[in-house]
Amino acid sequence: MSDDTLTNESDTFEIGGTSVHRLGFGAMRLCGGAIIGPPDDEEHARKVLERAVELGIDFVDTADSYGPGVSERLIGETIGDRDDVLVATKAGLLRNREGDWIAHGKPEYIRNQVLVSLDRLRTETIDLYQIHRPDPDVPFEDSVATFAELQDDGLVDAIGLSNVSVDQLETAREHVDVATVQNRYNVGDRSNAAVLEACEDHGIGFIPWAPIDADDLAAHGGLIDTIAANYDVTRRQVALAWLLERSPVTCPIPGTSDPAHLEANVAASRLSLSDDEIQRLTDTAR
Repeated sequence: MSDDTLTNESDTFEIGGTSVHRLGFGAMRLCGGAIIGPPDDEEHARKVLERAVELGIDFVDTADSYGPGVSERLIGETIGDRDDVLVATKAGLLRNREGDWIAHGKPEYIRNQVLVSLDRLRTETIDLYQIHRPDPDVPFEDSVATFAELQDDGLVDAIGLSNVSVDQLETAREHVDVATVQNRYNVGDRSNAAVLEACEDHGIGFIPWAPIDADDLAAHGGLIDTIAANYDVTRRQVALAWLLERSPVTCPIPGTSDPAHLEANVAASRLSLSDDEIQRLTDTAR
């Protein structure tokens, strides 16, 4: 049963001059299996998006490769170009029917994809446009420069990076004002801790993808389960609450196609862990 009093109580962070709640929504799971094709019930997917906005989520993340095109289309049809919701998308990966994710960062491809994304999202300017993954066959500076040109042309408001190293972040910062970095990070996977630290140093938003991956949480299940029992919440809610407390620049975007899971994720924004619990969870990776 839905809770009519539930709302997003996470702190805010400024992305490209727009203030958003730090707990956002990842729209990848609104597609079909293996993130290929449409979901079995598109109306249900739209209702999940509508519920997310009702709950106070004002930061929605997607990519042209989700579907491909399906997630962007559903967001455009359901949310459109709302002033009170920041929609971020990404370009730089191709898909095939086997579900592979293939890097493709050529400038001409990016210039084409931004037009496609603008059309699907039903907007004139993309709020946050992210390089999905550096292409080893394309100089990283060329991809970054292309995004900068799109920004100069007014097609993109803010620019973000995804799946980058600290060195790549610093390279990008020589060419553009980097608003966000989206790398894998959660309570069980701290492989991108150095990137998070660099984002903190520069005041850049850090968007941890796979924020509540079940396999990663299982690695620290004992401690998480103990803390969860203290508050009568789930381990995923503890993991999200830790991410929100981990740094003032973290902006987790848990994704789901289940309204109940969506509400549980939002409820985590009002879970306040003790300093000791936060430190113990932080120390588990040391």
